[in-house]
Amino acid sequence: MLLIVETAVKLGCIYALVSLALYLSFRILNIADMTTDGCFVLGGAVSVVCALHGHPVAGIVMAMIAGSLAGLITAVLQTRLGVPSILAGIITNTGLYTINLAVMGWSSNVSLLKADTVFSLFKGLTHNKYSDLLLCLMITVLIIVLVRLFLSTRLGLSIRATGDNPDMVAASSIDPGKMIRIGLCLSNSLTALSGALACQLQRSADMNAGTGIVVIGLACLVIGETLLNGRKSLLRNIAACLVGSIIYRLIYAFILKTHVIPIDCLKLM
Repeated sequence: MLLIVETAVKLGCIYALVSLALYLSFRILNIADMTTDGCFVLGGAVSVVCALHGHPVAGIVMAMIAGSLAGLITAVLQTRLGVPSILAGIITNTGLYTINLAVMGWSSNVSLLKADTVFSLFKGLTHNKYSDLLLCLMITVLIIVLVRLFLSTRLGLSIRATGDNPDMVAASSIDPGKMIRIGLCLSNSLTALSGALACQLQRSADMNAGTGIVVIGLACLVIGETLLNGRKSLLRNIAACLVGSIIYRLIYAFILKTHVIPIDCLKLM
């Protein structure tokens, strides 16, 4: 049972980054960004390929850069070409299928069983049996703190204002299109980071790994916001991403352990 809880918390921390990314796009920018599914796989594919070449840590960084570029494409389609936001995300997500296949060497699955990952390297440094859990917690908490600090800066406040009232932002000599581009780059870099960590933890990248990620991320966000429904604050809203993601994974693990419903019905549940 302890192993199940540990696994649920690890995955909860990793997928909390997707919820945080959706919080930035969906809640702050008020944009339904559908790039998430493809961007998650993109981050995983880039990190796994880099790890196969002996650079697992660099793979995490490269995954975030690749994710931000995917977000930039979506933002440019929306702000420069006038494509509706939801359609812009769908277009990018569709194109990413081919990009992801190309990154993975035109293979639908890439294994990391014989290569080092950030988790194996960290375990070698700490010699702790809970090193995977510790690393996931450290990375997620660090990202939460950095995002909280960023949203309190002048640029972060401008992004938040763009989501609330783009006309007012434009009247204040701030380019709302630029704020949207920065916001979507940031959110998709977090999605790619989540995919990179998930694939290195599971030691494989799969083309279907991102299926339904946007729905799962929103579900975690709603669960967290419902549980932390007191006085609204920026830190509470960001923390809701982590809390909701862990609760979601614990429910998932409970269903798998107790077999209260057939495994084939897991997605419906």
